[in-house]
Amino acid sequence: MPETISPTGSFTPDVFAQHLAAQTGLPDWWLDAKRTAWAQFQASPLPTIRDEAWRFSTRSGIKLDGYAPASASASAQLPAHASDLPCAARLVFSNNALAQRTALAADLAARGVIVEPLRDALVKHGDLVRRYLNQQHTNLGADKFRALHTALAHDGVFIYVPAGVEVPTPIAVVHQVTGAGATVFPHTLVVAEANARATIAEFFTSAEADAVQLASGVNDLFAGPGAQLNYIAAQAWSSQTLAFQHNAITADRDARILALNVHLGGRQARHESHSRLIGPGAHSEMLALTVAQGTQEFDHRTLQTHQAPHTSSNLLYKNALLDSARTIFSGLIVVEPDAQKTDAYQSNRNLMLSDTAEANSLPGLEIQANDVRCSHGATTSRIDPEQEFYLLARGIPKAQAAELLLFGFFEKVLGQIPHEGLYQTIRTLIQTKLKK
Repeated sequence: MPETISPTGSFTPDVFAQHLAAQTGLPDWWLDAKRTAWAQFQASPLPTIRDEAWRFSTRSGIKLDGYAPASASASAQLPAHASDLPCAARLVFSNNALAQRTALAADLAARGVIVEPLRDALVKHGDLVRRYLNQQHTNLGADKFRALHTALAHDGVFIYVPAGVEVPTPIAVVHQVTGAGATVFPHTLVVAEANARATIAEFFTSAEADAVQLASGVNDLFAGPGAQLNYIAAQAWSSQTLAFQHNAITADRDARILALNVHLGGRQARHESHSRLIGPGAHSEMLALTVAQGTQEFDHRTLQTHQAPHTSSNLLYKNALLDSARTIFSGLIVVEPDAQKTDAYQSNRNLMLSDTAEANSLPGLEIQANDVRCSHGATTSRIDPEQEFYLLARGIPKAQAAELLLFGFFEKVLGQIPHEGLYQTIRTLIQTKLKK
């Protein structure tokens, strides 16, 4: 008799009712959004073999049984890589709740910069949050898990940089989960108004290396006219985490957004990123680095939507695969009819470090304008034997030689991190993964 898989698993109406009852003091529109999302989650099926948006994914590993919203935790052990990073402000969340906080510098607060837990911002800055929160979705296949996120999200962070203000050092956000079967729903909303400048560094970690956990997070990034926004994120969930991340990026006239995501943890991790260029002159830089080991599976789905003329986007996703790991990249560039003079590029590069690893690439174009420059490509390669021999001949151990060559492969992406301290932090995280 075939196995019957519940589309909601452990997330029952009672679980949602308990969550909703705990949302005291929050705006009615937010509670209504949660009810709508819960209904969508319940009505949506789990992915099946017929879903093109899940092509190549291991659908059998996506079950929602055995999980529960994480129990509140009053403390968090700040990862070394996050504690050493100089920053303008820092928020640390443990099991969906604020655990530590480094206040924003007084001069930045006086100029109107906001770095607040989302629950506080919903009350203090409700109209401003409502204008941007959940206004754009990725629409890349994992809508069920995005709906679960909205229905059960307890907290997150709201970052607002007013027009013309520059934040000179990164704003750091850390999300940590602890406990077997725990589920977290991190949400980060970043708004950079006209000609503002800021860098956000976000880290996703598990307190236990091998705990079975579930994460479904959302990032909403908005850059107003002429703004420059850098978003650097690294996830190092436990080796048994089922993870979903939904990035919605919006760039207005002459704005520039750089979004770099580093993927290290998880048993099966799906990352969806949709970049919308809505104003002339807008530019989006979509970058990712992945180190896949053991039997890990990383599933990347991207969309670059050009809605206005003279916009540009560049996507470069690089994967290093070891052991029997798998990666999937499925990306699409869409140029709408009014987006003449679009310049868009998409590239997926895979470095195979094992004969049993598997990389799948599906780049694509959908062009509805006649005066554009668009291209895409994918490559799969191995370490150059001559380069490896050169290093070995100079007495460098084989493991160290492989690490040097891997960082050479990654450097084109790493080199775009705008702060030296953050650059070194990300390098250290990758080195830690390689040593496991």
